[in-house]
Order: sequence, then structure tokens, then C-alpha cells
Amino acid sequence: MENTENMKFCKFCGEKIAQDAVLCTHCGRQVEEIKKAEQPNIVINNSNSNVNTNTNINAAAFKKPKNKWVAFLLCFFLGYIGAHKFYEGKAGMGILYILTVGLFGFGWLIDTIVLLFKPNPYYV
Repeated sequence: MENTENMKFCKFCGEKIAQDAVLCTHCGRQVEEIKKAEQPNIVINNSNSNVNTNTNINAAAFKKPKNKWVAFLLCFFLGYIGAHKFYEGKAGMGILYILTVGLFGFGWLIDTIVLLFKPNPYYV
């Protein structure tokens, strides 16, 4: 039979249940509060001294700044022959613009709009 020292009575149905039981095995009701685990005490010691030193020093290392407005005016007036592409140092694209008359006008139109939204100066 069962050891009676490790038993207790259910406060709802009166049946004997184990001493450490949280639910009654007979009626299924909760007889005790569920013990919540204590949260561990976490201490964070952050000694990061690199405040505001994480800058990208290579952002414009190999790129040359170009003036947005110079490129825009070249594109607007001479975009069909790729003058703005030569200004940016993209000779291959400039030749393509010459041969296709500004990529049939679509490239010229798109470049004109894109140049308006670039920052001044922008890097190429």
C-alpha cells in the first residue's frame, strides 16, 4: 500500500494524493499554487569605450566626389550623347549613350530623374 506520511488530502474531493502533488489525480482540480521559478539576477557590465568611433573611413577612399548639379545639367542638355557619363568617369556607358542616342531616350530620362535625388556631392 501507499506510504501515508507522504500523502495529503485533496481539499475538493477528499481523496488521498501525493504530498507534492499540485493537481488532484482523482478530480483533476488544482490543489496548490504552481511555484514560479525565480528569475536569475543578471548583471551586465558593459565597458565599451568605442562610442562614435565606428565610422567607415573607406567610404570614399577610391571614389571621387562629383557635383550633382554639374552632372544634372550635363545630363539634361547633353544626355543623349552621354556627357554626364563621361563626367562621372564611365566612358563605356558614355560611348553606349552616343551609339544609342541616350539609350533611345529612356536612359537619358531615367538618369535625369535619378540625378535629382542624389546627394550633393555624390561619389562615383
